[in-house]
Parts: sequence; C-alpha cells; structure tokens
Amino acid sequence: MSAEPSPSPVSSPSPEREVLTWTTFPVAIRELAERVVASGFVPDVVVAVARGGLVPGGAMAYALGTKGVGTLNVEFYTDIGQTLDDPRVLPPLMDTSDLPGSKVLVVDDVADSGRTLALVMDMLAKHGAEARSVVLYTKPRTIIRPDYSWRDTDLWITFPWSAEPPVTGARSADV
Repeated sequence: MSAEPSPSPVSSPSPEREVLTWTTFPVAIRELAERVVASGFVPDVVVAVARGGLVPGGAMAYALGTKGVGTLNVEFYTDIGQTLDDPRVLPPLMDTSDLPGSKVLVVDDVADSGRTLALVMDMLAKHGAEARSVVLYTKPRTIIRPDYSWRDTDLWITFPWSAEPPVTGARSADV
C-alpha cells in the first residue's frame, strides 16, 4: 500500500512570495511533529519565539502532547526586509529557573538571517537546557540551520496570521 502524496503545501500568487495558508498550516505542523518524534527528541517544554512563532509553537505543543509551553519575545524585524542592528529580547522575560537539564523545543516561523534563532539557542544553552529548534521555513542565508524545517525558500513568506495589516483606529460607533 503506497502513501498518497501530501496536498500541495504552498500556493504562490506571484513569484516574489511564498504563501502559507490556514489549510496547509496544520499539514506543516503535523509533518514537523512527526520528524521531531522520529528523531527521538521528546521535549519537556516548547518555547515559542514571539511573535511569529506563537501560533506554530502552540500548534506544535498540541501536536506533540507537550504541556510545558513558554514564550520568548524577540524583536528583530521592524518591517519587510528591515531589521534592527541586532535582535533583542523584550519583556516580559520567560522564567528560566526550571530550564537546567530540560529538553526544550524552540519554535519559530522562519530562520531568515538566523540571528534570532541563534540568540535564543545560545540563551537556552547558557541556562543549561538541551535545546533543538524547529521552523516552518528556512532561508539559504541563515547563520544557523534549524534541527527541523518544513520547507526551504529564498522568497518572502506570507503567513496566515500576519497576512493582513494590523487593525488600527477608533472603534466604529455602530458596534
């Protein structure tokens, strides 16, 4: 009995973008969770790198049945293609007192330059955690190769949770 191929994972409306949809997102998470399990790594804690890793991190924790979930808020990108000089950890800070000796799975949306992922992995290593990383997408220029990645691309990526601009302005009087 042969396995049926996965549905087409990504649709690209233009050659400049990779588009992940809400339909293919759970397929990606499930495939990544299967890779983590197949590797024998059983995380005690899933750490989602905010903001891009929040949705994938929560989904990954559910897919792996991991109850321990934390977040680490790192700012680097300020707009499309624009970054700060260096990534920086923002408050609120995650409590790292229970991390020594823990197995931690770091989840983010993309390893683009890899600088955010490198910062987080280094920070967790300094706190005595055995950490591995998982991302949906890896770019060829990343300085750190994630342990698990769903797809490689050199295109700008549109994620379903950030496809629309933020809602701003006053609330409608009709509501």
